[in-house]
Amino acid sequence: MKKPLTILLAQPRGFCAGVERAIEIVEKALELYGAPVYVRHEIVHNKWVVDDLKGKGVIFVKEVDEIPDGAITVFSAHGISEKVENSAKLRDLPVIDATCPLVTKVHYSAQRYEKKRTVRSSSSAIKATRRWKARWDA
Repeated sequence: MKKPLTILLAQPRGFCAGVERAIEIVEKALELYGAPVYVRHEIVHNKWVVDDLKGKGVIFVKEVDEIPDGAITVFSAHGISEKVENSAKLRDLPVIDATCPLVTKVHYSAQRYEKKRTVRSSSSAIKATRRWKARWDA
């Protein structure tokens, strides 16, 4: 006779530090500047958090050009491309960057890798670089 199978279920662990930080940044922006605060993309992938923030006066937008001139702008925990950052700078938007530090580290690593590989002029590396850029500029 086989021994009964024991199944262990993990309890929900909550948010990672980067997500916690991003939520705190948006809430602090609301506290300091009042509503509305504009956030490019949802700050985190969690419907309940997003709905709660909307109820407090946060407006989530897909692109920077949807944000009114002079409005407080927060970049989500997921990070942004250089193109998006430049777009906000050109419009002189007051920006608070809530990008997760680990995401930023990955972006910088990818940029360093891109520079290394492009210098070698490998056609496969150049194709990979173009794919990477297209993904982040979308």
